[in-house]
Amino acid sequence: MSRSGLFSEDRSAEVVVESFGEGTDPRLREILSSLVTHLHAFVKEVQLTDEEWRTGVDFLTATGQSCNDVRQEFILLSDVLGVSMLVETINHRALDDATEQTVLGPFHMVESPDRVLGANIALDGGGEQCVVTGQVTGQGGKPVADATVDVWQANADGFYDVQQPDIQPHRNLRGLFRTDADGRFWFRTIVPRFYPIPDDGPVGTLLERTGRHPNRPAHMHFIVAAEGYQPVTTHLFVDDSPYIDSDVVFGVKESLVRQFAAVDDPDRAKELGFDNPFRAVHFDVTLSQDGDRTVASA
Repeated sequence: MSRSGLFSEDRSAEVVVESFGEGTDPRLREILSSLVTHLHAFVKEVQLTDEEWRTGVDFLTATGQSCNDVRQEFILLSDVLGVSMLVETINHRALDDATEQTVLGPFHMVESPDRVLGANIALDGGGEQCVVTGQVTGQGGKPVADATVDVWQANADGFYDVQQPDIQPHRNLRGLFRTDADGRFWFRTIVPRFYPIPDDGPVGTLLERTGRHPNRPAHMHFIVAAEGYQPVTTHLFVDDSPYIDSDVVFGVKESLVRQFAAVDDPDRAKELGFDNPFRAVHFDVTLSQDGDRTVASA
């Protein structure tokens, strides 16, 4: 007599899916059913060995053990496998001229301090001085006043403040600004440097084993939000940065790359409190109105 509910190689995924109880949340059931189906198909396709399975479990265990208050190794793993960017792309498909989303990254771990427009967020005195200007608008070009512009970046050595709490000033290279009546914002900072993601843990080992470098091209992070609009999490990339075409987390989008132009203007430099010459970049952000999100398609 055949017992169809028993586990077998042919029906492995089906048996597991059928074990989910009637009270399971429908969306959870959908996600877990798909996960189990694809996971079992993967194991069968590659004919996973006992040793390989144990290696995978050990890797995931080590990944979890590497997480702490200032490091999220699982986000790094998601990033380097392209999952983070895929989730962002599916859930935040840009409408018309709306600014494209990209990954949050693992270093938005503290609140950015409120700063007045024009403030200098580079508190450590290092790096090539730069002024950033921009305007937040809705689609169609309507200025968005009082939008929040949350900014954070690495320093001239390629480190975030949370990575060097005993070296960098408190909340160095972070700022929360609000746009003026015309939707404009501006602040002073330095040109960010490219940097490696933390590669001294399991994710770094994975990159090494697969012949990949750990580097991200130079960029600034932005989260821009305003009442009545969908917030956008995005980057501003330095066009001539190394690794612009091989970002380890696949976060570069052509629409987010800008030239950080050299400016030779002693009077303007004096106004900014900069040495001359300095660098300048303009980065406009266009927000989609609430309710305008595109419907995800297969």
